Amino acid sequence: MSIDVYVETGKTKVFVSAYDWPGWARGAKSEELALEAMAEYAERYAPVAEQAGLALPEPTFSIVDRIPGSGGTDFGVPYEQAPRDATRITSAKAARLTDLVEAAWSLFDAGVARAPATLKKGPRGGGRDRDQVVEHVLNAEKAYAAKLGLKLAVPSYSSKSDLRAFRGAIAGVLRAAEPPAPTKWPVRYGARRIAWHVLDHLWEIEDKS
Repeated sequence: MSIDVYVETGKTKVFVSAYDWPGWARGAKSEELALEAMAEYAERYAPVAEQAGLALPEPTFSIVDRIPGSGGTDFGVPYEQAPRDATRITSAKAARLTDLVEAAWSLFDAGVARAPATLKKGPRGGGRDRDQVVEHVLNAEKAYAAKLGLKLAVPSYSSKSDLRAFRGAIAGVLRAAEPPAPTKWPVRYGARRIAWHVLDHLWEIEDKS
C-alpha cells in the first residue's frame, strides 16, 4: 500500500510530507533527496505509529499533490497548506490524526527524560541544550494553539497537570474535526505541523545526546 504524500517546493528546499501520518515529513535540496530522507526516517517514525496502535506501511510513496513553497519552506519548515487540508474529514479520521499527535508528544517526553541536560553543540559551539529545546517546543505550541483558535498560556513542563491540560486542549480541537474559521488552521494541517515540530526536535535531542 503506497503512502500518499505531497511535495512542497521552495527556491532552495523541498519538503515531502505524508498526508495521513502527521510528523512524517522531511526536507532536502531536491524532491529526490527529500523522498530518500522520508524512506530513511520510516524507522524513526515507526514508533509513533506503534504508540498510536497503528502499523506503519512500507515506505512506498505516491505523490498526489505538488505545491509551491515559500520563505518558510526555505527556512526549513513544511510550511504551506496542501489541497486536502481544505476538505472536511470524518470524526474517525480526526481521531486517528490526533492519536498520532499524542503519540509524538509521548515519545518526546520519553526522549527528554532519557537525554542529558547538556547536548552536543555544533562545530562553533552553536545549538541549544535539552531544556532550551523543550522551552522552544512549548512556546511554538502556544502559537500553534492560537492558529487553532485557542488562547493558552505556556505550561510548566515540570507540571504534569499543566502539560496535560495544555495538550488536552489542543488535542480536543483536532479531535473535534470541526471546520475552522477561514483564518484558522485546518485540522489536517494543524496535526501535521504540530507533530512534525515535536518529532523534529525529539530527533534533534536524540542525535545530540
